[in-house]
Amino acid sequence: MLRHSSCILVLAALCWPATAQEPPPRGDAPRAVLVTGASSGIGRKTTELLAKSGFFVYACARKDADLEALAAIANVQAIRLDVTKPGQIEAAVKTVREAGRGLYGLVNNAGVAVLAPLIEMREQDLAYQLDVNVFGPFRVTKAFAPLLIESKGRIAATGSISGTVTWSMGGAYTMSKHALDAYTDTLAQELRQFGVHVSTIEPGNYRSEIMAGMRQRLIDGGYATEGSLYRKQIERLLEQPTDRSEFKEPDDVAAAFLRALTDEKPRLRYMVVPNRREAEMTIKAAIARVVQLNEGQTYAYDREALIKLLDEALAPK
Repeated sequence: MLRHSSCILVLAALCWPATAQEPPPRGDAPRAVLVTGASSGIGRKTTELLAKSGFFVYACARKDADLEALAAIANVQAIRLDVTKPGQIEAAVKTVREAGRGLYGLVNNAGVAVLAPLIEMREQDLAYQLDVNVFGPFRVTKAFAPLLIESKGRIAATGSISGTVTWSMGGAYTMSKHALDAYTDTLAQELRQFGVHVSTIEPGNYRSEIMAGMRQRLIDGGYATEGSLYRKQIERLLEQPTDRSEFKEPDDVAAAFLRALTDEKPRLRYMVVPNRREAEMTIKAAIARVVQLNEGQTYAYDREALIKLLDEALAPK
């Protein structure tokens, strides 16, 4: 099962379709939002939608060609930013501060996918996966937190249904998305007292370029050699197209980010999937985990008590 929205699969709660809304009133100047990983896919779509919807967007990318393309969009300023490089993060903070707009929103979107069997994975590949997908949002959020607290702003991250669902060969990737869910959930609790709202967008499978890098890392890491216990599975992975052209464009995911930044009461979690099958798979995985946690434990709930807990969770807040 090889996929993802910004990559592949993650955690889910009870959700509704994401629809774009108008930004709230802003005074004379547009509110500023910084988007990491804005060069393509979800990041590019989100940058374009936010810029069209009245926000000023600091769009972050690593390559010159991507920076030039982003800078050509109205209401967008391109910033060179690799989330694994503290020096570039510090420079981005300086740029935003000196612009004088403040910062209302942060979209932690930059991410990579590293696929390989866990018992054969090189430690440096796992470290790279976590460095980008977990430590990256940690670094960027920490650096921009003072500006976001000052504006009582919003933070939104690209999770994945892989924060809930796990799949063979995707251990490192799903680990990173489970960790990101825990990070943003805790961050939401810690920043609530300062008036900062935190959300996670949980996409299913949408079109992106994330798998091209994954394929090259499989080859460079020597995972498809004759000595691998998983050679046949890895060869099947390598045979799959990396352009993900069979999937929908991630417009609905961008719309969910807009909602997280504009909803009067933003949700902690927005799951956005392209079809019922991915929704069912994710919700079933979340329910199965609850059942497994409850089964056989000293204080186990019976069916009636579990249904009561579900009803309480579904009740309007």
